[in-house]
Amino acid sequence: MSGLDLHLGSVGQPGRNVRAGLMASFREAIRSGRLAPGTRLPPSRVLAADLGLGRSTVVRVYSELINEGWLTALHGSGTEVSQRSEELAGRRARPRVPPPRPRLVHDLRPGWPDLSSFPREEWIRAVKRTVTNAPFEAFGYLDPHGRSELRDAVARYLARARGLRAAADNVVVCSGAAEALRLIAAVLVKAGVTRVAIEEFCLHTQRPALLKAGIEPVLLPVDGDGADLSALDEIPDLGAVLLTPSHQFPLGVALQSDRRAAVVDWARRRGTLVIEDDYDGEFRYDRSPVGALQGLDHDRVVYLGTASKSLAPGLRLGWLVVPDRLVGSIVAEKGWAEESVGFVSQLAMTDFIESGAYDRHIRAMRTQYRRRREQLLEAISRHCPTTRVTGMAAGLHVLLEQPGVSGAELVRRAAREQVAIEPLDLFRNPGCTSGRDGVVVGFAAPSASGWSGALDALVRALR
Repeated sequence: MSGLDLHLGSVGQPGRNVRAGLMASFREAIRSGRLAPGTRLPPSRVLAADLGLGRSTVVRVYSELINEGWLTALHGSGTEVSQRSEELAGRRARPRVPPPRPRLVHDLRPGWPDLSSFPREEWIRAVKRTVTNAPFEAFGYLDPHGRSELRDAVARYLARARGLRAAADNVVVCSGAAEALRLIAAVLVKAGVTRVAIEEFCLHTQRPALLKAGIEPVLLPVDGDGADLSALDEIPDLGAVLLTPSHQFPLGVALQSDRRAAVVDWARRRGTLVIEDDYDGEFRYDRSPVGALQGLDHDRVVYLGTASKSLAPGLRLGWLVVPDRLVGSIVAEKGWAEESVGFVSQLAMTDFIESGAYDRHIRAMRTQYRRRREQLLEAISRHCPTTRVTGMAAGLHVLLEQPGVSGAELVRRAAREQVAIEPLDLFRNPGCTSGRDGVVVGFAAPSASGWSGALDALVRALR
């Protein structure tokens, strides 16, 4: 049938009206939506052969359905289901889907890197070397633990760049932060954990992920020194705490050194875990990046990292660094049937790290993002003196606050200037007692040619 299966079912039995049965089957297929308007039908000769009927029977069926309006004859192109068939079928109109929110010209949402700066040529070379040199077994089913080559490269990179203490066996390759948190939450639930502390402002996907796993999130206030951990010992049944210690998202502060030590001491004393989301730890502009919290205690801290901010989120490349005792549980939870990062991407990332291309790219982007942040602060200081910019010199975003103006209003003003930004409320967890309001503005996403226009449009919105 020229590769088209019409699923017409029975079209009549010997001794019965085959033609009427075939017509009824066509009408039912069109009414049910199996044959949508515009579907090209097989030639009468092909359909007759497939159904074991005489060609004249199929020709007559096509002709009668055309006369009724179910089908349309296309001169020189065969027969297809009529655009009027839905009206004839009397099907209810499909529910109206709201149109998507118009895409604004200038994308200043937080968390997006400059995708136009992705190092295509070096990545292509890495992929080519990978496919050329990969062992045959790499083309088979994937180990949920991840390719050993990538785990080894990631462990060594994180040791020198982020101060981690880990071996390749402690690294589990995953498809990004969402999968990593899902895996951790599932393992915690199986261990009997029912409550996890999170920051009162955080990435808006974290709380739903914990709730979906059956974990109750408990909020921690955040001040100028990061998450306030003073109440940890007073929270009953607390099995872990989830933090962004190197650069709190979205408020942009670092966890102060005494608090870093205190949370590790708490985890040791209570036999619990600290989950460290190091989402943009490579990007610090006023000094060398602060080492990861995991370096203080590799047995009590689970480290979560990705290539989403350093390279591109579309690569779906991330990694967990977990204590020895949890490796088996995490890998088992991931499972052999779990969709995983393809071996080409894993080995290409290995090559990218080991060749030095990853370090070169991060250095280049660190310079570019530092310059953009400085330009953003200078423009706001000059043209919008009532706007307060908060957050340390790090990462890909800043928090902007204007006295007497809500974040929602600033988002509306920005939209009128074709600028996409996010309100702080998007990242506020239910039950948060903080009265802070404002907008979270990313400065990394625009291309080099689009950055100037995006900054000008943002300034107009803030005036």
